[in-house]
Amino acid sequence: MKILMKSVDMICVSNKDGKISPIKYKFVGKDEQIHIVKINRILERNEERLAGNRMYIYKVMSIINNSQRVYEMKYELATCKWYIYKM
Repeated sequence: MKILMKSVDMICVSNKDGKISPIKYKFVGKDEQIHIVKINRILERNEERLAGNRMYIYKVMSIINNSQRVYEMKYELATCKWYIYKM
């Protein structure tokens, strides 16, 4: 997997316990077009601390360009930002 750490616009849902689940995201690709990707399944959820900064890591699966892809998304708690981390 290639490390990207690219910021994205995310639509997510939180349940009554505060657990966050990503639904779909939007980003601008290299071709300057806007791409919208739906997350089909969340495979893993983990938490890590990077330089004292808490982050949630989601291993997810989506269909991108008619192929099934597994990749990682990160949610930074301090800034409330979403990133594509590894693809």
